[in-house]
Amino acid sequence: MSNRRTFLQMLSSLPILNGLVGSVQAAPAKRDLLKELGVRPIINGAGVYTMMTGSLMNPESVRAIEAMSHHFVRLDELHDAVGRRIAKLLGCEAAMVPSGAAAGLTLATAACMTGTNAEFILRLPDTTGMKNEVIIQKSHRFPYDHSVRNCGVRLIEVTSAVELERAITPRTAMLLFLNKSEPLGQIKAAEFIQLGKKHAIPTLNDAAADVPPVENLFKYIKMGFDLVVFSGGKGLLGPQSAGLLLGRKDLIQAARLNTVPNSDSLGRGLKVNKEEIVAMWMALEHYLKRDHKKDWRDWEERVRVISSGLASARGVSTERFVPEIANQVPHLRIRWDPSVVKISHAEAMRQLREGEPSIEPVPASYVKDTLEFATWTFQPGEAEAVTRRLREIMKA
Repeated sequence: MSNRRTFLQMLSSLPILNGLVGSVQAAPAKRDLLKELGVRPIINGAGVYTMMTGSLMNPESVRAIEAMSHHFVRLDELHDAVGRRIAKLLGCEAAMVPSGAAAGLTLATAACMTGTNAEFILRLPDTTGMKNEVIIQKSHRFPYDHSVRNCGVRLIEVTSAVELERAITPRTAMLLFLNKSEPLGQIKAAEFIQLGKKHAIPTLNDAAADVPPVENLFKYIKMGFDLVVFSGGKGLLGPQSAGLLLGRKDLIQAARLNTVPNSDSLGRGLKVNKEEIVAMWMALEHYLKRDHKKDWRDWEERVRVISSGLASARGVSTERFVPEIANQVPHLRIRWDPSVVKISHAEAMRQLREGEPSIEPVPASYVKDTLEFATWTFQPGEAEAVTRRLREIMKA
């Protein structure tokens, strides 16, 4: 008995074997953090809107965040190294990771105003002594142009190429182009670039939501835009608080000087941490290697699931469509005859949100008298869940 007791005590003292004898402790239960907070998860049928927390990060980006969280680095050195990798991947002169596309707009504007002039960088948003006007087509005004205006500039609206050339003065710092609004403006992208080059004024293209298709990552720089901004937390499946600013080497250098870790700069608060910088690089690598044709087939199948599931519903019709620019993926539009299906669109949206599971369609401010779903943010099985809820609501 004594020998047996001694043997068991010896086993229990070994780190690897401790727990195999005596009482076995269970692994700590996984916490449901959203439940603890009282926040409901949703089925995101709206798309990659910031209000819906963008997209879900790919596993490579999540692993990069974990790996980088264990190391200190010099932030400038990391910015330089990741910028070089991104520029090489996309075939542009230079690149940087801002804290999202909106931050990219601010830093790009500041770069065009200050260059590398240290006195100007310290002065912003006081624009004394520097160029402080940005020309934009009236049809290209958008809510996020506040990210340009916060540099202290004045936006000059034009409607034609003739007006644009007349608006150019020694105070003109930049020409701003909103990519998704190209069909709305008289000046198309190629002519806009040509006008910028003719007058030696930098051109900035906000293409935040314009991936996919993957080709857009290369297209606008090759066309000749001096600067292009993309969101990192939409189609690229990177961190929501990161993005890409691509373009001329001198302008990227100036943008870097206008932000962290430079303490006394306009962009000091636009901080992107080391984990997000590397995770954005990993997201880009992962995205470029994806099977984009398979992704498209999956999105189309989700449209088909919902459409076919509603085919037998009286008074209900469905339409598959792809936006011309921005969020350029398969969507489904649902209409119904109010004399047959007696429910308003607002009430249908309310029931989708408040039901179980909670479902978000494309926001009402973007549609009229329809329900629309972007299928690329659905996870496996969610198209079927959305179909069930829609059928319940329509029947009721």
